[in-house]
Amino acid sequence: MKVRFLFLAAAMLSVVSVAAQETYEDAKIATEDLNGTARYVGMGGALDALGADISTIGTNPAGIGLFRHSKMDISAGMVSQSDAADYPHGDATNASFDQVGFVWSTRSNESSFLNFAFNYHKSRNFNLILSADDALSHKTAEGATVGASQNKLTWMKDYNGLLFRDSDPDGKPDYGSAYYSCNQLDDLYSRNLLFNNDYEVSFLDAQSYDFDRAHTGYIGEYDFNVSGNINDRVYLGMTLGLHDVHYKHISDYTELMVPNRDNINTLNVYDERKITGVGVDAKFGVIFRPVEYQPLLLGASISTPTYYSLTSRNYTELSDSYNTAYNTSSYDYQIYTPWKFGLSMGYTVGNFLALGASYEFADFGHINSRIEYDGFDAYDPYDDSVADSDMNQHTKQTLKGVSTLKLGVEVKPVPELALRAGYNYVSSMYEKDGFKDGTLQSPGVYYASTTDFTNWQSTNRLTLGIGYRVGKVNLDAAYQYSASKGDFYPFMSYEDNDYYDYDNKADAVEVNNKRHQLLFTVGYTF
Repeated sequence: MKVRFLFLAAAMLSVVSVAAQETYEDAKIATEDLNGTARYVGMGGALDALGADISTIGTNPAGIGLFRHSKMDISAGMVSQSDAADYPHGDATNASFDQVGFVWSTRSNESSFLNFAFNYHKSRNFNLILSADDALSHKTAEGATVGASQNKLTWMKDYNGLLFRDSDPDGKPDYGSAYYSCNQLDDLYSRNLLFNNDYEVSFLDAQSYDFDRAHTGYIGEYDFNVSGNINDRVYLGMTLGLHDVHYKHISDYTELMVPNRDNINTLNVYDERKITGVGVDAKFGVIFRPVEYQPLLLGASISTPTYYSLTSRNYTELSDSYNTAYNTSSYDYQIYTPWKFGLSMGYTVGNFLALGASYEFADFGHINSRIEYDGFDAYDPYDDSVADSDMNQHTKQTLKGVSTLKLGVEVKPVPELALRAGYNYVSSMYEKDGFKDGTLQSPGVYYASTTDFTNWQSTNRLTLGIGYRVGKVNLDAAYQYSASKGDFYPFMSYEDNDYYDYDNKADAVEVNNKRHQLLFTVGYTF
């Protein structure tokens, strides 16, 4: 059989009706990096109780209430991925504009201040090159060798009645009435590879795969704050945050095929996806001094979910050595990130030592993926979305609560010079046995154009910093090293309880994300 590819406009995939997003894509948007001023990063972000740094505007807004003078800061630097493989669509080292903001401090009476602040910072830097390769065959308990492939996953879904609802009278699958679990790759494989001229179903096994993806872009956060203190004993703050999302990935997934009657040596999937949109949240914080005239400070904060309205666009191309086919789509969706809670402590010794510690918790299993629709809801005419219950249930099974511990220290051997160090531990967001489920009856699956997923483990961050003040000008620098490992899978495993040769499994491949950041801040106090 000669495989015949079709050039597809895929009109049914280009029409926006209802749409939601998928768990692993949501997780990319919902998380944050350690970033801000060089002082904040140099102390590991452990300033939520110590305050008096513009970057606390987004973690504990009450920290802005400790300012006694107006101030402005601007920060920029470089981010580098030390273990990145060469990939033409991504760079291992990138310049980054990270922060700019100011605080306007006004005295309301002899011992109290009312402060206003604005700050922009890059809360998420998506730059990452992810590469993996491995064999796609395994031995069964009976000693037989069983192959696997991405197109076999599509075939397994069809074999188990998950791909198409019904057929035309001539026996040809009715693509116009596809289930949501018929995603864009299922559509490409089904139309161009799996069905021969007699509409018989077949698949091709692969010997191995090679995968490369470049993630680029950022989330910019614009924070507006009002804060103050009561008799230099209690500090209160509130921040309204606006988020600006710019995400893009380009990936190449190639399978080396087992020799077959169609003489197809390799199959390649090229995927390009962009996600853009906006979000809004609010943050509230308090810092208090439990013993008057003592240097111990205790803090607490709470952040509402970030309400994101997003648009995703993709171009996906399937090719072999003979022909090419493609799909495109564009759709709108919403996600609500989880609530975040924080506790913090700060302690100072004179003017030469500051110690800080912070703890944050957010349950990412409660990310709410929302389906947008164009109808009118008589009960809530202002709401244009509904929860994607199937995807949200999958999120609860795949993601979990994340604890973040931040520790920091600042030493001033002389008043003009500051030396800083910090450490972060961020627990894993992913369940060890979590996977991207391509069989869910969800728009998030229907619009998917990739099958891979990575279950990242915990993240450790080490930071160092130095600062020097000349009159009203402060010059600060920081270095941050972060490292995390993950288990990469090219697609979900699908097992058949009756016929082991129908199993389609891929083993986990260990991947790493080791990132270095250099950050510089210039500030002026007035």
